[in-house]
Amino acid sequence: MRSECRTGRGWGVQWWRGSPTPGLTLPSLFPHTRPQGAAGRGGCRGGGSPRRAGAGGRASRPVVPPLIPPKIPEGERVDFDDIHRKRMEKDLLELQTLIDVHFEQRKKEEEELIALKERIERRRSERAEQQRFRTEKERERQAKLAEEKMRKEEEEAKKRAEDDAKKKKVLSNMGAHFGGYLVKAEQKRGKRQTGREMKLRILSERKKPLDIDYMGEEQLREKAQELSNWIHQLESEKFDLMAKLKQQKYEINVLYNRISHAQKFRKGAGKGRVGGRWK
Repeated sequence: MRSECRTGRGWGVQWWRGSPTPGLTLPSLFPHTRPQGAAGRGGCRGGGSPRRAGAGGRASRPVVPPLIPPKIPEGERVDFDDIHRKRMEKDLLELQTLIDVHFEQRKKEEEELIALKERIERRRSERAEQQRFRTEKERERQAKLAEEKMRKEEEEAKKRAEDDAKKKKVLSNMGAHFGGYLVKAEQKRGKRQTGREMKLRILSERKKPLDIDYMGEEQLREKAQELSNWIHQLESEKFDLMAKLKQQKYEINVLYNRISHAQKFRKGAGKGRVGGRWK
């Protein structure tokens, strides 16, 4: 059985004991709806009182239904294990990608390094080949220069021999008069140029021609060392000769002063002649 109250702003339906659904009230169905007035306290305005069920005349206490969590539909269920597994698979894929990129880069760098080493070796062999070719060319050039020099010297010697033979032939064909005159002139000229010829001969012996066209690097170094030693020797000889010359000049001056001093105080010196008469 039930009682209805439709007075006031809040109204409700209450089921009493013996009803089909005991303990079900309006506030239990709508917990956010707050009844106003007497209707909210289980009564109605107008002085009416609700009916009491049971023999004792007491109202039954409402029964609170158990709380049941809402059910999540099957299509919207969240699988955290699946999310974690997918995340791990994604991280593993990214890591594998980074590893592959690293090894590809390393392989590329190794290939570039090998190519660079090959280029260096190839360039080194090319330089060695070029150096060998230049050395052979230089050797051939030096040999040609030496051969040309020998040929010129032979030609000059042959020419001098021919000139001497021609001169001798001319001198032998001349008459006795002209021959004697030429002999005298030659002797006279020889006497006049003896000192000069000796000086030229000494200079020619000391001053040798410097031929360095056919020399290599090592030979040039040896020649430079030889010339340096020779210059040092000449400088030392020059210094010794200058010291000796200075000493000789000093001795000559000392002797000259002694002679002058001795002549000044010489005993028995005669009087000088003045005006053509002795005084």
